[in-house]
Amino acid sequence: MNVVEMNAITKYFGEMVANDHVDFDLRKGEIHALLGENGAGKTTLMRILYGLYKQDSGGVQINGKAVQINSPKDSIANNIGMVTQHFALVPPMTVAENVILGHTNRFVLDYDAAESSVADAARKYGLDINPRAMVRHLSVGQRQRVEILKALYRNSRVLILDEPTAVLIPQEVDVLFETLRKLVDDGLSVVFISHKLDEVTNITNRITILRDGKSIGTVDTCDMSHNQLAALMIRQASFHVNNKIAEIKKSRSLLNIKSLSALDDQGLPALRDINLTVHTGEILGIAGVSGNGQKQLAETLCGVRNCTEGEIKLDGITLNGKTAGEFTTSGMGRIPEDRLEGVVGELTVQENLALEHLYQFSNKGFLNHKAIQKHANELIVQYQIKARPGDRIRTLSGGNVQKVLLARVLSTQPKIVIAPQPTRGLDVGAADYVRQQLLEQRNRGAGVILISEDLDEILALSDRIAVMYEGKIVGVLDASEANPERLGLLMSGAVKEM
Repeated sequence: MNVVEMNAITKYFGEMVANDHVDFDLRKGEIHALLGENGAGKTTLMRILYGLYKQDSGGVQINGKAVQINSPKDSIANNIGMVTQHFALVPPMTVAENVILGHTNRFVLDYDAAESSVADAARKYGLDINPRAMVRHLSVGQRQRVEILKALYRNSRVLILDEPTAVLIPQEVDVLFETLRKLVDDGLSVVFISHKLDEVTNITNRITILRDGKSIGTVDTCDMSHNQLAALMIRQASFHVNNKIAEIKKSRSLLNIKSLSALDDQGLPALRDINLTVHTGEILGIAGVSGNGQKQLAETLCGVRNCTEGEIKLDGITLNGKTAGEFTTSGMGRIPEDRLEGVVGELTVQENLALEHLYQFSNKGFLNHKAIQKHANELIVQYQIKARPGDRIRTLSGGNVQKVLLARVLSTQPKIVIAPQPTRGLDVGAADYVRQQLLEQRNRGAGVILISEDLDEILALSDRIAVMYEGKIVGVLDASEANPERLGLLMSGAVKEM
């Protein structure tokens, strides 16, 4: 029996199609995975089921009856609960207070009765948690159990878990899976959103694969291998660039990264013992599902994020402890991941082109504006920027802003070019132009680090490919040995090879 049916669900965000006529059904007493890369539309589909988004077309049935879900209140009334990636808990309050928050109509709360009721629910569902504990004192795994208890306390018979293992240590994952198995034995139905093949095949009964907002199909977990799932999950290459070059000479290593570790903005480990070498005249592609440390790697390699351990050595010079400006003058060039954060919108094109090396255009503290304009005119022609030197950068298209950033970085002839997501959001023509510029940097002898979530791009441009998973390098392959299936297995953590 299907407890949930979603038929031809379509959702737009502006011109972007997040869900494109997606069908999904959930049976009673099963764990059903929504599998796909980041951005495939998994969370959007379940946010529609939980009432956080409203579909543009399509319908939802609960227990065989058509329903209108306009808010989470409607979903809760239909016995649907959701635990999001970022927990909606109030840290200064107790477990019991968090569980009953919004679930009582009384002005005065009977704390003893609330704690007793929550304790009974915790025992009923096999969740080991103290209702009197302050949430701020709980581990991440314990907080997740509070969120699950909160949903079950509201009589949820359908539980949506969005990337539930993303913040858990392995031991907490084991506890979560044990809890889920007990709950489905009692008739609960679970939607398990994930991109990790090993976890999906371990815990689920069926799998629906989403790719680029579309449903690729629904399969029984027991019938599928990791390789088959990876092939469905990852897009095949669909474009080609002019990547012809003489035999790559890798006689000289240019950038050496040894045992590099770093923390994210919350103080949690983001990079773990990274070891990489980049040679002259090669593109090293960094592949991985979003959020596995790629952003922090780029920031650490250009000096805007400090490492906690390890060494970064460029052309024999150790860069640890140097400023971002010193990284740049040492030969490290980085194209910003967010192009709008890499420019100052109110400044002109010529001013933005000079921003990172103003010292070249100043004398005794005064800027040489004629030299800045001449420099801009040369780069506008060389990089085919459709703008005038005096135009405000905010008036340019995204492709032309990216060309300004390319010109600013590449005109200094850096030894290493760090390019995180360099074609994201660009049209086909602008994206191909950016890719060709990266190839030209490789051809002149620079080392290029291409960080991209687009496997087509990685496979088309790279000489070697390193795969990141949970802040680690889990595999380094020659591009000739790589394919989407093999990379997909590494990206999802299903296999680990060096």
